[in-house]
Order: sequence, then structure tokens, then C-alpha cells
Amino acid sequence: MTGRSVKPLTTLLLTLALSTTGIEAAEVKLAIAANFTDVARILAERFEQQTGHTTRISYGSTGKLYSQIEHGAPFEVFLAADRARPEKVQDEGLAVSGSGFVYARGKLVLWSLRESLFTEGESYLKGSDFRHLALANPKTAPYGLAAQQVMQHLGVMESIRPRLVKGDSIAQTFQFVATGNADAGFVALAQIKAWQGESGTLWEIPESYYAPIDQAAVLLNKGQDNPAAHAFLDFLKSEKAKQLIQAYGYGVE
Repeated sequence: MTGRSVKPLTTLLLTLALSTTGIEAAEVKLAIAANFTDVARILAERFEQQTGHTTRISYGSTGKLYSQIEHGAPFEVFLAADRARPEKVQDEGLAVSGSGFVYARGKLVLWSLRESLFTEGESYLKGSDFRHLALANPKTAPYGLAAQQVMQHLGVMESIRPRLVKGDSIAQTFQFVATGNADAGFVALAQIKAWQGESGTLWEIPESYYAPIDQAAVLLNKGQDNPAAHAFLDFLKSEKAKQLIQAYGYGVE
């Protein structure tokens, strides 16, 4: 058998498997928090291979995705970077009540592209020996809120404030640091796990310095009658999905 025939055969087998169960392949529209981008791409690929369904994903800060959902965006499943927004969309009647669950617990780190920039993160922040420090917008990004809590915990918020640069999402914040436009920044551990460039300098921030970043998923009303939406959430709860999520530095329940 040549390599060219493998994919069509796989597609055919998936189609036959779905037809025998009375389920037709469908597309699910996903709204996913930016910190989860790298994991979500792999999960979506494996989900499609396993089920025959397809995915269409929009990434962004949790706050902005939530706002889009409020204004009628056609998303069917919402993977946020907090619990609050999934709970809000349920309270507002935009999501299926009781469908929410925590799929990951995020971890915050301080990272710089420069090697050996600091030996201890707390001293670096308290010494303020930098021009620009990046964080995601605390109003829209849970990781940005966590970063703000860390600085408040260390008592450096006011002294650092003039040098803070804010990304619209944790993805943009990571780019500020990765391109050298910020000396260092508060990013997600998962982003470092996926990073293929130079290791730089990293401080894994004690989780006691910020409120838990419990990331919740929820079935939106627009996906209530879509078998692909239900299937994706079931897949997200599977042991295989949890193992991958954990491999990227997240906590799982």
C-alpha cells in the first residue's frame, strides 16, 4: 500500500464507523483561551482522527472570547482560562446549565529570553533591574490577573507599574518576551513547554502567590444539538487528553 492511500482509507474507516453508530461527522466551533493554543492544536488533531468530526478554533483572551459569546458569536464550546466566565455564560443562559468542568489548572512563570538574567525571581522583581516587564491584560486574561496578584503579594506593584507592558492575551505577552521587546514577562508554563527556541531564564512561581488558575470548559447553547460538541467535551475528559494536558505543565483533576 502506498503512503498516498493511507489518509483516504483512514477517512473511509472513520466514516464507516460513524455511520454504523448512526452518528454523522460534524464540525464543532471552539473558543479557546490563548494559553491553551499549543495543547489544543494537538488535541484537536487527535480528536478529529479518533472521531471523524472536525474542529474550527478561535483563540484569544478569555475576556474577549466571553464578550464575543455575549454578542452572539457562533461558538459551540468554550474553553476558558478561568472558572468565572464559564459560570457567567451559564448564569446568563448562554450555556447548558451544569455542563461546565475544570479541564486544567494553569501555572504561571516568570521568563526571559536572556540566559542567566536572574538567579532568583523575587529578588529580580524587587530589584526592578529591567526596562519592560510583560504581562497579559488583567482585565481580560486570567494569567494577567495572576501576575498582578504575584506583584501585589511581593509588594512591588507600584514600583514596577511604570515599566509594565500589557498584551491583549497571554499569547501576545509571550511574543513580547520571545522577541526581546520585554526584558522578562509573566507567561504560562505550558508556553515554555512548547517553546523550541533558547531556554532563557525561568522562575516557576509558587502557586501560593496567586489564586488558582482553574481553567473550565462549558457547552454553549449553540452546540447543544451538535454531536461533535458533545464528543469534544467527552474527549477532553478522557485519560489520553489528560495525559497530554499534564505533559504541557498543567495540573489535572
